[in-house]
Amino acid sequence: MKTVADYVRTIPDFPEPGILFRDVTSVLQSAEGLRLAIDELQKRLEGLDFDVIAGAESRGFIFGMPLAYNLGKPFVPIRKAGKLPCAVVQKEYALEYGTATIEIHEDAITPGMRVVLLDDLIATGGTIKAAAELVEQLGGDVVKILFLLELKGLEGRKALAGYDVESVVAYDGK
Repeated sequence: MKTVADYVRTIPDFPEPGILFRDVTSVLQSAEGLRLAIDELQKRLEGLDFDVIAGAESRGFIFGMPLAYNLGKPFVPIRKAGKLPCAVVQKEYALEYGTATIEIHEDAITPGMRVVLLDDLIATGGTIKAAAELVEQLGGDVVKILFLLELKGLEGRKALAGYDVESVVAYDGK
């Protein structure tokens, strides 16, 4: 029986020499791989009491929407700055070579709402940590942070200490 890892394409030396790039587009390009990915993510939410799934742009949308649909939950997009049309709260966070800003509609999360955060990959944890801080700023409670893939060598879980973090596939290295 195949696993999600069987559908993940590994591209050596991208974007620079020595890096093994883990490509989720190969999961998306296979009906079986996509179904397996969604099913595996959904298994990790069984028995969890939560109100909403929030996904980080853009691959968090791809995996979060089918989960929200399957589970009868709303979906909240967390987007790059300047992409949301209504009043927002935003958070700037550090990248390897600079900063980025993400936003969420200020009425997307209400106080006491139990939130699952989702993205395709955890590397350093910066994006999803900023997303968690936005949810908390609006009064939400992050009850789980879920990833399809994890690059353990980049130690992103350290940035997410104190949160319930889970990934479907974990790779050693970067």
